[in-house]
Amino acid sequence: MTTTADADAFRRAMRKVPSAVAVVTAEHGGRRRGLTATAVCSVSADPPQVLACVNRVGRAHACIEQAQAFAINYLSDGQVPVARAFARQADDPDDRFAAEDWASGAQGVPLLRDALVSFACRVVQSLDCGTHTVFVGEILEIRQRDQRSLLYKSGEFLPA
Repeated sequence: MTTTADADAFRRAMRKVPSAVAVVTAEHGGRRRGLTATAVCSVSADPPQVLACVNRVGRAHACIEQAQAFAINYLSDGQVPVARAFARQADDPDDRFAAEDWASGAQGVPLLRDALVSFACRVVQSLDCGTHTVFVGEILEIRQRDQRSLLYKSGEFLPA
């Protein structure tokens, strides 16, 4: 099936592609912010770098820009409630952090203690692309556990 490449067609097509689920977090001035994201990936092994695409209208975007640091916390298959909490709008963004155990990583970024993998990053480059900013981060700290990954496909969370 071929369709015109518009925003709705793009969203429908991307929903068919399974993606790892991550919570991107940042902290600045005592405020923690975060969002559930699937638009994260590796960039380079030497130096170790990852990227996260963050919508410019979200609260986390300003926090990442101000802190010049962020964390990518890849979720395990048992962390669907965390994914849902960070995916929805919150009256008080700090409430999202209350239900889980967080540690302060390099650059002060919030790392989810029970995440499958967490990367603490320093922003080394940012690029505005449409509605989002692509933040490229140099990895300063890695934490990992042996668990199954959480995936997202067709609007559902699935174990890997």
